[in-house]
Amino acid sequence: MPKEFDLSIVIPAYKEEKRIHKILEAIVAYEGKSENNIETIVVSDGSPDNTLESTKKFEGKVKNLKIIDRKENRGKGYTVKEGFEMATGKYILFSDADNSTPIEQVDKLLEYIKEYEVVIGSRYSEGGKLAIPQSFVRKAGGRAINLVIRMFAVRGIRDTQCGFKLFQREAGKKIFEQMTFDRWSFDIELLAIARKKGYKIREVGITWYDDPHSTVNPIKDGLKMIRDSLTVRKNLIKGKYR
Repeated sequence: MPKEFDLSIVIPAYKEEKRIHKILEAIVAYEGKSENNIETIVVSDGSPDNTLESTKKFEGKVKNLKIIDRKENRGKGYTVKEGFEMATGKYILFSDADNSTPIEQVDKLLEYIKEYEVVIGSRYSEGGKLAIPQSFVRKAGGRAINLVIRMFAVRGIRDTQCGFKLFQREAGKKIFEQMTFDRWSFDIELLAIARKKGYKIREVGITWYDDPHSTVNPIKDGLKMIRDSLTVRKNLIKGKYR
């Protein structure tokens, strides 16, 4: 086993018993054709179901698989941060457990990672698309919320919420050190901190497959993102992020 991996893949998992196989199977296939040395870190966020058991089925199939089984639910942001602390790869990706952005698309992000400290998947940049079009209401609502996020927290970023983000290791770890959001909207804060620290961010178009079993509530979670964007703005003004 190499002392340092080329790529670490961090997967936050909460109640993913029936979906975690999607990304782990995809990683097995990706490892078979990638020249990168890869480690995969699954962090179970106090899952009350059989997420842990479903993940352990891939021990011996996914190379260099590490599993963190935390009994307490702390939120997606905290969970991704925990994975980053353990990651040893030169580059670190976090990806959603449902493989909504197929894992092989990390190759698109890797093309830019030497020049940019942060490279993020985007459904709304050139080359990005939704494999299954959303309804007009949901699409319009999402764009409106993103406009608010750009106004108050992260200017110029078209898609802050796509769960497919790649970091140079040193930059990623320094960004996560200053993160204060444990749960929803942590992506917004991450990008705001990256900007504050002067890191370059590149959006890269990806194809995204909407999971019909997603637990995201467009109205409730959308309003929370707006509120959290205002919190990030206040933190920036107060100089909370060094």
